[in-house]
Amino acid sequence: MICPKPLQKGDRIAVISLSTGILGEDACAHEKALGEKMLRSFGLEPVFMQHSLSGVQAVWSHPELRAADLKSAFLDDSIQGIICAIGGIDSFRTFPFLMEDAEFAAAVREHPKFFLGYSDSTNSHLMLHRLGLQTFYGQSFLSDMAELSGDMLPYSKEQFASCFAPYHGRRITPAPVWYEERSDYSAKALGTQAVSHPETHGYELLQGEPVFAGELLGGCIDSMGEMLLGDCADYYAAKFAECGIADTDVFRNQTEISRKYEIFPQPDEWRGKILFAETSEDCVSAERLHKFLSAFRQAGVFDHLNGILVGKPMNERYYEEYKAVWRDAAGNPDLPILYNVNFGHAAPRTILPYGAEAQVHADRQEIVLL
Repeated sequence: MICPKPLQKGDRIAVISLSTGILGEDACAHEKALGEKMLRSFGLEPVFMQHSLSGVQAVWSHPELRAADLKSAFLDDSIQGIICAIGGIDSFRTFPFLMEDAEFAAAVREHPKFFLGYSDSTNSHLMLHRLGLQTFYGQSFLSDMAELSGDMLPYSKEQFASCFAPYHGRRITPAPVWYEERSDYSAKALGTQAVSHPETHGYELLQGEPVFAGELLGGCIDSMGEMLLGDCADYYAAKFAECGIADTDVFRNQTEISRKYEIFPQPDEWRGKILFAETSEDCVSAERLHKFLSAFRQAGVFDHLNGILVGKPMNERYYEEYKAVWRDAAGNPDLPILYNVNFGHAAPRTILPYGAEAQVHADRQEIVLL
């Protein structure tokens, strides 16, 4: 695996819209300004890729332009890192334009960049993983750098700062507080603090030995599950209609596209790994989660794992219900499962490097990156 250099002051960081194009909407202008200011406070210079600010409709209509932006970022030696603007639902549509482009594949290997994102960016992470590049799961421009209070959430900020040094030896521990999802992202909310709650659970060992180790591999359960199930168009019909998406047929070949390029890791590629997985802001029901995890099991994910890290559910919704689903779906009471880890959709967010060797100490409430 090719490991990019840590960030350093003076780096130019590409901001890219690989999923939704909401960053380019006028309603997000105040968030764009906040994010730019925050990156500059770290000594970084944001560079908005050519089509990243085109707006929702243009980005939706042209996955080939999103792909072109990612290729351009990798080919540009003046750019040292890439941060996803936000998640979304359809970054898989960029696969044909990237995975069949030999120049792009060569650029990823010959011009490796620090790549950061979460949620639907799981698709891009797994694509880059297939191409041999280590990437980082955990934060995005709008959700983290553009925090409406005017500063990043303390835990998230500390985690982002850790990207300016090699991750080896870094210890990830539970955040002291967690935050509710905001209901208002408008300019009226500028300067307001996110509603917070003391963390009362910490890391919970659902089953298995308290100490386990392996290489990190995973992402958003919804994104990975939809690669396997292929029922996104029907299941999210109402959500798509609400978002103004009429052409849902593009989702009917998601599984076919993912399989064609082998984006989802093959069964033997899970050997010795620690699966990290978390649910999206949709807060799927326990039944839907079980369907996703059953697809994981059928795909051979659970057969050779060394352990599992499960992200905190957003707003702690279905917190208890999800535990039973994980125990049942794993199908092996000896497989270690550490629950309620701060990554993914529930704020604040840590950052997990794909392919990093991690050692988990549930009893000491820490995950050590080796």
